[in-house]
Amino acid sequence: MKEESIFLDYVGDSPRMRVLQYLIEGRDFDYTLTDMLNSGVSWGTLNQLMPKFFELKIVIKTRKIGRATLYKINQDNKFVKQLIVLYDNLILETLNNRTNEMENKLEISA
Repeated sequence: MKEESIFLDYVGDSPRMRVLQYLIEGRDFDYTLTDMLNSGVSWGTLNQLMPKFFELKIVIKTRKIGRATLYKINQDNKFVKQLIVLYDNLILETLNNRTNEMENKLEISA
């Protein structure tokens, strides 16, 4: 079953945005390419997207561990900063709406 994503509802559900959402959600961590497959895209698609992400400085290499190279979202990139603000605001708005709905249900049942 596919999870709902308020972020993807707003920006469009595409492989590019799925990978960006995955990296934004884990913005404080770095990932191997294999880890990024958890975003729901195929290996081939990920390998097509990454060169453009590097070119635009959206994703940066962070380190190597053995043969594995790790990457993370570039939080210094202006475009990424705006996506993070959008993502965080959408999550906060959704949480506030759900909290208000729950409070209203409690008031009605009391």
